[in-house]
Amino acid sequence: MEQFTLKAKFKPAGDQEQAIRKLSAGIRSGIDHQTLLGVTGSGKTFTMANIIQEVQKPTIIMAHNKTLAAQLFSEFSDLFPNNAVRYFVSYYDYYQPEAYVPRRDLYIEKESDINETIERYRNAATQSLLTRRDTIIVASVSCIYGLGNPNSYLDLARELTVGQPYKREKFLRHLSDMQYERSEFDFFPGLYRVRGDTIDVYLAYDEKALRVEYFGDEVDSIKLINPISGEVLEKPDTYKLFPAKQFVTPYETLKAVIPQIEQDLKEEVAEFEKIGKTIEAYRLKQRVKFDIEMLRETGYCSGIENYSRYIDGRNPGVAPSTLLDYTPDDWLMFIDESHMTMPQIRGMYNGDQARKQTLVDYGFRLKASKDNRPLQFSEFQDKLSQAIYVSATPNEYEVDLSQKTASITIERNKEYFKDSEVLNNNYQGIVEQLIRPTGLLDPNIDIRPIETHAVNSLRKELIEHGYTDMSYANNDVQEVNQIDDLIAEIKTTIAKNQRVLVTTLTKRMSEDLTSFLKDINIRVQYIHSDIETVERVELLRDLRLGKYDVLVGINLLREGLDLPEVALVAILDADKEGFLRSRSSLIQTIGRAARHEEGKVIMYAGKITGSMKAAVDETRRRRQIQEEYNTEHGITPTGIKKEIKDILVREDDQQEQSDKSKKASLLKQAESYNAMTKKEQKELRQEVETQMNIFADMLEFEKAAEMRDLLEELKNNK
Repeated sequence: MEQFTLKAKFKPAGDQEQAIRKLSAGIRSGIDHQTLLGVTGSGKTFTMANIIQEVQKPTIIMAHNKTLAAQLFSEFSDLFPNNAVRYFVSYYDYYQPEAYVPRRDLYIEKESDINETIERYRNAATQSLLTRRDTIIVASVSCIYGLGNPNSYLDLARELTVGQPYKREKFLRHLSDMQYERSEFDFFPGLYRVRGDTIDVYLAYDEKALRVEYFGDEVDSIKLINPISGEVLEKPDTYKLFPAKQFVTPYETLKAVIPQIEQDLKEEVAEFEKIGKTIEAYRLKQRVKFDIEMLRETGYCSGIENYSRYIDGRNPGVAPSTLLDYTPDDWLMFIDESHMTMPQIRGMYNGDQARKQTLVDYGFRLKASKDNRPLQFSEFQDKLSQAIYVSATPNEYEVDLSQKTASITIERNKEYFKDSEVLNNNYQGIVEQLIRPTGLLDPNIDIRPIETHAVNSLRKELIEHGYTDMSYANNDVQEVNQIDDLIAEIKTTIAKNQRVLVTTLTKRMSEDLTSFLKDINIRVQYIHSDIETVERVELLRDLRLGKYDVLVGINLLREGLDLPEVALVAILDADKEGFLRSRSSLIQTIGRAARHEEGKVIMYAGKITGSMKAAVDETRRRRQIQEEYNTEHGITPTGIKKEIKDILVREDDQQEQSDKSKKASLLKQAESYNAMTKKEQKELRQEVETQMNIFADMLEFEKAAEMRDLLEELKNNK
């Protein structure tokens, strides 16, 4: 049996060793949920890798977007070169979901552009999970969307053995069932070609092709070849061939479910006619009858996923199969940046159902289409085996769940924990990884007044909270204007060839401040959600290269910024309580200066809010722990040196498109707000508020702010 073998040039250091021991022991003792609270730069990825090697369980690592998933996939591939490290994200380069806008009578066809490389990665992921124990899947949240039934996928797989009686014509029929297509000229993944007694199959889940040579009705030889050159790479005696797609269904199964589709069509058309919706009844009848004819004739139709409930034999409301159903019973899940990933998982189902319900109400789809969907949050929880939530600022949900499950497990296995050398009866399911191997400290924080008249009141608060080391706690500090002070700090930082990040509350503020700084010859650029993903990444790269010295923006957390050159982070209006200045967002923003040995954060405020105090206290606690460790071990903090790569990414995945369509839909509905009934107005306000909270939980503050402003506008129109 394959074993995970970690290949690294370095060993666990700092807090990594104790985190690995505790979390691994927690997994072995049966604790289902644990949390790794790891600060920026502490090596959380390396800790995860060591835990995988310790517990030897198939693992899924979930990230909240494609970009982060790609970075993790690259890192784990390097750490586990001899194991099956796979990549599973949305395979759409572009995705416009099917939708209907009633007020404009506008039907939008589903449009998509599938990336063939990513589709191969997805096929490799499912194939590995079903055949190998040493599998690591790095996935985005798209892994909770409906996928083909793993039983059908396995049933259609075919094992070939040299000397096996297996008629050539039968093998060709099986290839068709497995969704491989015959081609005489092209040859790329998912195609096969026939040359007399030789059949070449370009594997959908590998960069190799399978060559099967016949002698009469027997398999004479099996070869894995280079599909371009034809070079023979391997000559296995046995090979198991998997389907070309995850959605595979034998033709007989499709024919068997058509009567049920016809029966549901008849009933739903009758429902529309009973309430006088003749247009909807006619539309539904025409669309579904056409799909049925296509299924009968070709075994496929556009939008076949909308009939997945029939094909899978599921009852209404039952969750579809997902990637999580391809795992064995004892698997492990890491949820990276859980403070962003978990809210995203929570919000996916409701957004999908709102769109599908409109299609059903207006006769574009059968009710069964609503069962082609992402998992509900409770369904996702039920499918987990054991999970570790990884974040510098975990949400209350992860913390509470970890504490609860650890307590229950310890109570159930008292004897185990009594004798354990790693864990004890006081273990709460949460492991802190605060010490960085580099010795880098969390940045110093200084709170400075927004206006000169606020100096005395702020000075009093600083002293009351014990922040006597901050500049304005001293009586001899001169009073200055916020912007003048910021400019002086920027110039001092730039003179040392260091970089600066400045966070504002609105796009207008970020643009105006950028314009002002440009006028005094500071190399600066703003960054916010109106700038496309590719351009944002280029701006970050240009900042590191020194083309710009300062970036100004509302939300400098979205990209998961990793900028070792940044020595100063300035937070304007830090005392404006809300999701833009919450404890979690402040800690994350402060962390942007934690990769530089001279890291420093300035908060401009007129008072000290609860969120500010919590963020400052937590940062100081972490800094003190690192300082004590450095002193004890004689470590001198060393700044992180990271290669500046020429990065170019495509627009973020399906979630990015989904967020845009949600926002556009709500803005469009708001245009007709005054024409709505009181009930419709209330429902729209509730939907906007829900979306605002989802964006805020995901630290998508610019989008959340837009929803907040829209909600305020709707309330004023009541």
